[in-house]
Amino acid sequence: MGYRSWKYHVSQISVTNFLNATTPIHTPWRYSCSKLLHSTISYAPKSASRKPIGAFHASFIKKGALQTINLVNHLLTLYVKHNKLDYAQKLFDEIPHRDTHTWTILISGFARTGSSVAAFDLFREMQEKDASPNHYTLSSVSKCCSAENNLSLGKEIHGWILRNGVGGDVVLKNSILDLYLKCKAFGYAERFFNLMNERDVVSWNIMIGAYLRVGDAEKSLEMFNNLPYKDVVSWNTIIDGLMQCGYETCALEQLYCMVEHGTEFTAATLSIALILTSSLSLLEIGKQLHGQALKYGFNCNGFVRSSLVEMYCKCGRTDKASIVLRDIPLNSLRIGNAGTEESNSEMISWSSMVSGYVWNGKYEDALKSFKSMVRELVVVEIRTVTTIISACASAGILEFGQQTHAYIQKIGHRIDAYVGSSLIDMYSKSGSLDDSWKIFRQILEPNVVLWTSMISSCALHSQGRQAISLFDEMLKQGILPNEVTFLGVLNACSHVGLLEEGCKYFRMMKDIYHYNLGVEHCTSMVDLYGRAGRLIEAKNFIFENGISHLTSVWKSLLSSCRLHKNFEMGKRVSDILLQLAPSDPGAYVLLSNMCSSNHRWDEAAKLRSLMHQRGVKKQPGQSWIQLRDQIHTFVMGDRSHPQDKEIYSYLDNLIGRLKEIGYSLDANLVMQDVEEEQGEVLIGHHSEKLAVVFGIINTAPKMPIRIMKNLRICTDCHKFIKYASQLLEREIIVRDIHRFHHFRHGHCSCGDYW
Repeated sequence: MGYRSWKYHVSQISVTNFLNATTPIHTPWRYSCSKLLHSTISYAPKSASRKPIGAFHASFIKKGALQTINLVNHLLTLYVKHNKLDYAQKLFDEIPHRDTHTWTILISGFARTGSSVAAFDLFREMQEKDASPNHYTLSSVSKCCSAENNLSLGKEIHGWILRNGVGGDVVLKNSILDLYLKCKAFGYAERFFNLMNERDVVSWNIMIGAYLRVGDAEKSLEMFNNLPYKDVVSWNTIIDGLMQCGYETCALEQLYCMVEHGTEFTAATLSIALILTSSLSLLEIGKQLHGQALKYGFNCNGFVRSSLVEMYCKCGRTDKASIVLRDIPLNSLRIGNAGTEESNSEMISWSSMVSGYVWNGKYEDALKSFKSMVRELVVVEIRTVTTIISACASAGILEFGQQTHAYIQKIGHRIDAYVGSSLIDMYSKSGSLDDSWKIFRQILEPNVVLWTSMISSCALHSQGRQAISLFDEMLKQGILPNEVTFLGVLNACSHVGLLEEGCKYFRMMKDIYHYNLGVEHCTSMVDLYGRAGRLIEAKNFIFENGISHLTSVWKSLLSSCRLHKNFEMGKRVSDILLQLAPSDPGAYVLLSNMCSSNHRWDEAAKLRSLMHQRGVKKQPGQSWIQLRDQIHTFVMGDRSHPQDKEIYSYLDNLIGRLKEIGYSLDANLVMQDVEEEQGEVLIGHHSEKLAVVFGIINTAPKMPIRIMKNLRICTDCHKFIKYASQLLEREIIVRDIHRFHHFRHGHCSCGDYW
């Protein structure tokens, strides 16, 4: 029975009984009270201006109506419907003669609001008073047992039903079935299901959903196929469940079957289908579903709109996603308007948009959206805030990350492990390791996630010994490391050349904690051997651990071959890489660079030609710097910046000054067969040099300069920035694709080991 029909049903029964009652109350008043209560119960959700419940209660006391059970039950229902359970309890205690309906109203109210303990206590008191529970009472208490995983009490209730010969309708039986399944008593549930002489589609859906929750896709599909009648909820359950279990392709097949079956989509179906297409990056199917949403008017549904935003973002079409959000003005989501189901779903849509920008690397758009939300006083959920922190970390935008941290403190959110680890990661990836330490020390009992974040942060800043010290301290405190923790400590060893220590922790991970080797663990170990010049051992490690099919380990070894100028081994490794991943530009670029460094211009030219023939494109090198809420991006030889004349003039002058104190351009790094003078010009205009000079021009003296780069910093730029930090007495911090380089007084934190 639906929400409104149940209200009408209760009201009509009570009015009828009341009119037949012999209680000495003036009939017109008695009828008007019942009519008013019926009106209040039926329409209270729509209007807050109707007569307060307390006024009715006062009238009841004044007129002595607490003796009329049907009217009192109406009033009790009114309190429960408005979630005023404390007042409902007080009224309940004042009722001298309670019937089964009285007990059931309050028990169901506690069950609906999740107050299971109160519902259990009331049910026990009901039995002590020899009041007989009905199907609704038993169903409500069974739901409480499900919510609390209280199998023993659930069995008692089931036993009471059997002992007292309560036949029970299918609704009650479904509640008991759900109880056993939620408590993972599958043996009891299967026997009970098989003994049910009456099953409806809900019974089957409960069973199918339960098997999906424990990941048994095969059993759930078997039951679904045996289902005599499949309604839209059945289809939604199996499609969503298969997707949650990781069987996206199978879920898509069921979606096609649903269409062939002729079952009409609901808003929930569309939302599930859109999430499924986003997980498979099926843009065309997503567009078709969008068309269905427009055709049937579901595009106005908040959850469908949120799923549309997620689908377009996951498929790389943030432009389409932003169009979907065009009809949701941010001012409608302000703090005063928050809390409704519709506003919450729209809030999720905006959060998905912000996450989508981050997912697609459009950090500036993500930050602009977040700024707009804060400016319009929108209630921003903490998940969105941590997404913004992640965007700041990825882009290395310290200033905005600090503002976001301040916003978290302003809204009063506690810095828990989830938020704390995000802040530690943001500060470390933005070049401020000191702030990462401050966050870590603020949390009294850090868990493994926080320890791991801090260890990884130290690794990123070439503080290998500090990372190892943290790892050992974590073990002393009895905290179990996970796979990510070991990756952090392995990277720390690799970045500073701690070969013995790295091998020790690798063995610990395998032999003591028995973790499976991930791609990143193996790549880190190959990098550790390779950087240390142990190229043969790195190659042996690849074959001994059965990872010769992984492109990342060979790319790491090829990079080490270039570092140690072992051209012959580099050529063999490159051949393997080109076979494994002919479309990966990394192998072509690394070998081409090796050829150019050894003045093998013909071979380098052939590789570039091969890249062109196969349609392989090299990722262009970029460097960026944030100043006053704006990100300035540079590429080699970039002339598009408004200050380009000033930048190049200052750079040429600076290079001349640096040469006077010992700097010289490394023309061997030029990847083209050109004259030495022309080569110096190409090297001199690398993107990181342009970004550094822009920072020098536009910031105050002595102020640190933070540069981010999407590729590994070249040896010439590394040398250039060392000399610049010495000459200008500036701290210059550069984050490349692997680590941070802190340049101070002519020295780098990496110790030239990178």
